[in-house]
Amino acid sequence: MRKLAIASLFMASFSAQADSDEKCGKVTIADMNWNSATLIANVDSFILQHGYGCDTELVPGDTMPTGTSMIEKGEPDIAPEMWSNSLKVALDRGVKEGRLQFTGPTFSDGGEEGFWVPEYMVEKTPELATIAGIKKHAKLFTHPEDPDQSAFYGCPAGWNCQISAGNLFKALDLAKFGFDLIDPGSGAGLSGSIAKAYERQQPWFGYYWAPTAVLGKYKMVKVDFGSGVDAKYFSSCITSTECTDPKVTMYPPSAVDTVITTSFAARSSAAVKYLAARSFTNAEMNGLLAWMEDNQADGEAVMVEFLTNHEAIWTQWVSVDVATKVKGALQDL
Repeated sequence: MRKLAIASLFMASFSAQADSDEKCGKVTIADMNWNSATLIANVDSFILQHGYGCDTELVPGDTMPTGTSMIEKGEPDIAPEMWSNSLKVALDRGVKEGRLQFTGPTFSDGGEEGFWVPEYMVEKTPELATIAGIKKHAKLFTHPEDPDQSAFYGCPAGWNCQISAGNLFKALDLAKFGFDLIDPGSGAGLSGSIAKAYERQQPWFGYYWAPTAVLGKYKMVKVDFGSGVDAKYFSSCITSTECTDPKVTMYPPSAVDTVITTSFAARSSAAVKYLAARSFTNAEMNGLLAWMEDNQADGEAVMVEFLTNHEAIWTQWVSVDVATKVKGALQDL
């Protein structure tokens, strides 16, 4: 028994030393331009820097340019929140060619995308929960600039969901029913349009996703296309700019993954183990995003809030040694 106890102590000591001694080196992390992604990027940066000795740097990112750069140039090292359905073919090719690795789900519940209307509209007119009802009542969705058209709020330019939303707008033949595909200009513009509609109890129809503070704060109903889900077709055509004659399908459940380069994986197995363990439920993320919005906080501020007040979540992702280091670094802020 004494020998077993000594061996156990040695292994625990070795494990803790492995976390701190392994040479992680410089690590670039994609800081995507939406709230959940910038939160996670800041959390990863702080934990990897103070818990694993990495020299972290946040770099601007977005789904398509970040994924393409990781495949072609091997940088950045980490994309903490990659909505991989929208870039599945390219990402799978990167994995097959040995350039990329998926470490695990960013959101344990998966992500959700769709076309939405406010719940108060469906309570008044139940058929608005279907695309047939949307088309029938198109005139309800007044255009902010053109009274002769109806408004559909799409995904901001440069976001990969702009492709899928645009293809489904075309597949559903919404232009024929008077809808104009509006570019909201930014994520803030898109969420702001929902908030404005809700405050005034006005009609709204457009694309959105979860987990988000918006869908946590404002009750929305996902519109049923009546088509079911064809996940294979969605990934092969709906997410492609070369999909010239798109067919209707609902959005499949969205895989949201942490993607890393193989060169980074080779440098620090301990850091990779952390990334594989790091995952949020939608409820956890919705709560953090609501706090972020209510406090007008940036990614760094909500990172401090999370690590300080939600130890029960993040300490499950790391060893006791790493948790101690991270807590010490928080006290020095």
